Amino acid sequence: MVRLTRIYTRGGDRGETSLGDGTRRPKHDLRIEAFGTVDEANAAIGLARLHTEGAADAMLARIQNDLFDLGADLCTPIAEQPKYPPLRVVEEQVARLEREIDGMNERLAPLNSFVLPGGSPASAFLHQARTVCRRAERLIARLAEREAINPVALRYANRLSDHLFVLSRHLNADGAGDVLWVPGQNRSDKP
Repeated sequence: MVRLTRIYTRGGDRGETSLGDGTRRPKHDLRIEAFGTVDEANAAIGLARLHTEGAADAMLARIQNDLFDLGADLCTPIAEQPKYPPLRVVEEQVARLEREIDGMNERLAPLNSFVLPGGSPASAFLHQARTVCRRAERLIARLAEREAINPVALRYANRLSDHLFVLSRHLNADGAGDVLWVPGQNRSDKP
């Protein structure tokens, strides 16, 4: 269990921070960027939750907890014999997202165009969270090219952005309230 007794430590005053294994990295390090962006996605989900209730809010609450797991996973480099067993995202967390996506998707109106971020406040915030999650996913993929990571971490981020998209449509009256892209709608020179 984590216990925080002091919020500031002055350890980062020179532009470095500690990873989960105690090693120090520059604050602009790709690994730090990756789990920092996961944290940003979590904050965006927190804003969406101001506009959700019931099953949707329960899903987002579980996801927020998962995102702390994902951050802890990314914060701790892969090691053959770690001093302490690190927290890693597991396949069941990905599978749960897939089950929830499938359940929501059964009720959605089919798409005839791309969806523009908007509709209900919850949906708009979920679209924002989805784009931050996609950025985190790109950073995790780049990190995976340079360092060993838990491959489930990348799958979780990928599935989460899909989940947030489907949930945004679900909260837009199962797609009836989606704002759809109309290609070339404003290209006319007529006022």
